[in-house]
Amino acid sequence: MECLSRFGNAPAIATVSNVRFKFKTTKTKRSGLWLKAKVNDECDPLLQSAINAASLRFQETHRPEPLFVDPYAGCFVPPDVQMDLKKHSHHYCLATKFIDDKLLRTVNHIDGVKQVVLLTDGMDTRPYRLNWPTSTIIFDISPERVFKNSAEKLEGVGAKIPRSCVFLHVPLESSKILQNLCAKGFNGNQPSIWAIQGLPVMTLASFEEILFIISSLAMNGCLFVGELPAWLTETEIGNKSTTKKWMDKLFMSNGFRVDMSSYNEVSSKLGKELTPGPYKNILFVAEQLRYSDDQMETWRGELQRVEEAGDEEGFEEL
Repeated sequence: MECLSRFGNAPAIATVSNVRFKFKTTKTKRSGLWLKAKVNDECDPLLQSAINAASLRFQETHRPEPLFVDPYAGCFVPPDVQMDLKKHSHHYCLATKFIDDKLLRTVNHIDGVKQVVLLTDGMDTRPYRLNWPTSTIIFDISPERVFKNSAEKLEGVGAKIPRSCVFLHVPLESSKILQNLCAKGFNGNQPSIWAIQGLPVMTLASFEEILFIISSLAMNGCLFVGELPAWLTETEIGNKSTTKKWMDKLFMSNGFRVDMSSYNEVSSKLGKELTPGPYKNILFVAEQLRYSDDQMETWRGELQRVEEAGDEEGFEEL
């Protein structure tokens, strides 16, 4: 709580920007379209966007009846931030609560090792602030420079990963994210849950790459939850039927069944009022319908073993 006390009486209103940033990118086959920009902290749009999101979590934490408590968000917030504690909840904070609940409900029903993959802006405090069960392995995929900045600040305020859990980072800039996840211990024969919030998705192609990675690694029945920028749909967000059709096609082509969640319906269930005005993101939950690459490899190995055993029995009879 030390990082909260620093800014307890601070005064400015922070907002999350929906601006799309353009970066020079490098494309490789099935290895992604990832940012390669070199900027300093003062003009780094990714860092500033992550700080804006942390500011919203910081303000939500200080409301009389907060959706969640983030005891570490304050260590990212400038000392002159101004508090806006009106009764309305920001859509981003509502989505944060929605994703938190889905993550914890899911991992608490997984036996043995629990794998969580967070696709984030680099300042996601979920690995530290959520009550993860024993034997949870958390993978964070985010911009390297933002993550390093965040890790230093979190270490400075004494943030700790829950005991008996593991936290591993994979740089978003890597051209081999899938391979890096596996090298760090991700097991496609074990259940997992994936969440995306704040990840700088620059193009539709880069999000399709994300879906490909998840589809390759996640077991049948695993969940992918989070929020996406609405501009990805290339449709008017107000036209729900068109957006839903686009989402269904995109996710199903990668092996997922997807459901869109209404921010208004979620806020109503939680007894909260949303901040007036548009919010250009889509809240969703998707289920993996395919088998992971590891599951398929295990199945092929088992099939080969059975065939070889059958051949041996046949020779014995002869």
